Amino acid sequence: MISGNNVIKMHTFIEGQYDIAVIGAGHAGCEAALACARLGLKTVMLTLNLDSIAFLACNPSIGGTAKGHLVREIDALGGEMAKNADKTCLQIRILNEGKGEAVQSLRCQCDKNAYHREMKRTLENTQNLRILQGECAEILTENGAVSGIKTTYGGVIECKAAILATGVYLNAETVTGEHRQKSGPSGFAPANALTESLIKLGFNVRRFKTGTPARLDGRTVDFDKCTCQSGDENIPAFSFLNGTAPANSHECHIAYTNAQTHKIILDSLDRSPLYNGEINSTGPRYCPSIETKVVRFSDKERHQLFLEPEGADTNEIYVQGMSSSMPHDVQKAMYRSVSGLENCEIMRYAYAIEYDCIDTLDVLPTLEFKKVKNLYTAGQINGTSGYEEAAAQGLVAGINAAYRILGKEPFVLGRDEAYIGVLIDDLVTKGTEEPYRMLTSRAEYSLCLRHDTADFRLTPKIESTPLFTEERANCFARRKTSYEHILSVLNGRADGKAVNGFMQKYGICGGVSGITYADLIRRGAKAEDICEYFNILRDMPRDIIKTAEATVKYEGYLSKSMAQIERAKKLEEKKLPPDINYSEISGLRLEAREKLERVRPITLGQAGRISGVNPADVTVLMVWLATRK
Repeated sequence: MISGNNVIKMHTFIEGQYDIAVIGAGHAGCEAALACARLGLKTVMLTLNLDSIAFLACNPSIGGTAKGHLVREIDALGGEMAKNADKTCLQIRILNEGKGEAVQSLRCQCDKNAYHREMKRTLENTQNLRILQGECAEILTENGAVSGIKTTYGGVIECKAAILATGVYLNAETVTGEHRQKSGPSGFAPANALTESLIKLGFNVRRFKTGTPARLDGRTVDFDKCTCQSGDENIPAFSFLNGTAPANSHECHIAYTNAQTHKIILDSLDRSPLYNGEINSTGPRYCPSIETKVVRFSDKERHQLFLEPEGADTNEIYVQGMSSSMPHDVQKAMYRSVSGLENCEIMRYAYAIEYDCIDTLDVLPTLEFKKVKNLYTAGQINGTSGYEEAAAQGLVAGINAAYRILGKEPFVLGRDEAYIGVLIDDLVTKGTEEPYRMLTSRAEYSLCLRHDTADFRLTPKIESTPLFTEERANCFARRKTSYEHILSVLNGRADGKAVNGFMQKYGICGGVSGITYADLIRRGAKAEDICEYFNILRDMPRDIIKTAEATVKYEGYLSKSMAQIERAKKLEEKKLPPDINYSEISGLRLEAREKLERVRPITLGQAGRISGVNPADVTVLMVWLATRK
């Protein structure tokens, strides 16, 4: 600390001794801390502000295409996000229901303040977990491994492992028009002290950007000029423990920009930080600002906006699709140019936020930093965007940190096992040059990774741990038994005369001799129509019937996918020694050598997924491995 010309030495003291320290209390930090504590490790979670725990800094929604898959996988592995979303739900829908089951996904509009309160309550009442308000200034190491962390107040927290889950707070700055200030999201203080320590440890630090739209006073919005968007009924909840979804209590609405909106934006581009050079950091490709959309898609006459409630205790309306860093006067004009928003009053203006993050090519598939043992990273510090991506990484980082201390094998999910596996493999194998967002198109085996099968795929992986609670065990057993019973019934033969009547009623073609209910599904019949017509499976859960229906419908495709997965596993089973000197392997191209040296893949399969490594390079490695043996 410096005061005038005098340097005042900060007095240090021992704040406490813990197994694991989690730095950050956003969605990654919460899942990491809960996982560690629930696995029996003495854990401390350090947060800049207790009021920012699980803060929904952008849209107070959970899920969406591919993101909803992540949430259900988090739940299947004993995480908290799905349960918290169900508790605080204002409206829930299932997206892409008219498309194939592989891309269908849940999305929930949550109560922003309630979500924070419920997660904070859960954390506060979890055994083995202490929550501490403070800022981390330094990661302490000894013999190349984590030994503790130090706060800006001089407190030393001794620990065996640490998890960095700092979100967008590292050296954060918000930008609105000509105004720039040191700030985290929504006016929370930034974390200015830690980046220097990370650089000294060997992290490659870079600068990313994200943004958020304005919040409007709902009393000043003419919703009659907008299209109402209601929630869905009779759909599953996010958490498998909850069965059916909570009731919908609020409506969302759709509005559109227009030619006047676009003119206001284009006429003011010289004042936009994105176009006048004020912002140089990399922003998200799949969630661009309204300025970027208007410029990039100049042929579009309008852009869709979603007006979504922020909570049951507030009039604030979130305008999804209209994030901006324009000056306040421009924002006011462009929002009021939208039909239904002519008289809107802005409660919180939009802003962009820049922050420090790391290059995830420096991170192992366990999310452990390659250069410091027992130091893990999770969330937006890893260059991802979104609550769901952060929570998924936090859960995996927490499990791995705990497993390391407990002496258990690392917890790594394959690309064929979970969207979480795809997410982390993409980060540590390919890296990301922009804020990473999970998409169904990133998964090669998306049909095998449907959101409705997340517990069947992943819950067995935690059966021998405290994450597999009695409640979860009972729920999993019920669902599995029901699923197997439904499949058995569907594969049974139906009465020929009844089948003939059914096929005539629903226009199903083909023979009727020896036909099963499953055959009818494969011919295009719906399971719910079959159940009603033949009076079967009346007491079975609707969502599990739909899961069994998808299994039957896509049986052939699933078999092909499983064959592909088995072939890919052969490459994943071939381990690469950690001490390979790629420059000495003849036959490898120069680019491949550089990329392999940078990533240091663990398996031959991972090596083949590195950008710049082609099949011929993989063949060279296979020959080298065989020779080495």
